[in-house]
Amino acid sequence: SVDGACFGRNYFSRASAPDVEDVELANERAAVLAEVASLKKLAVDYLHPEVGVTSVDGACFGRNYFSRASAPDVEDVELANERAAVLAEVASLKKLAVDYLH
Repeated sequence: SVDGACFGRNYFSRASAPDVEDVELANERAAVLAEVASLKKLAVDYLHPEVGVTSVDGACFGRNYFSRASAPDVEDVELANERAAVLAEVASLKKLAVDYLH
C-alpha cells in the first residue's frame, strides 16, 4: 500500500499526547486549590498567633461608642424606676429590722 493516509499519525490518542481535561474538571480543580490555599492560610494563622493581623480597610479602625468599656452605662427608665422601688423597699425593711432588734 502506497497511499499516504496509511502512514498517518494520530496526534490525539498517541501515548505521548498531552492529557486534555474537561472545563468542568478544571473549574473543580481550581475551586479545590483555592479552598486548600485558604485552609493553609488559616492553619498558618492558627499555628503562629504572634504574627499580627494586617488590614488597611478604613472601616477596621472605627470605634464603637456604645459598647466600649469606657462608655457610660445607660439604662431604661423602667429599669431605673424598678431599681428605685426595690431600694426603697429594702431601706424600709432594714429600718423595720433595726426597730425590731432595738
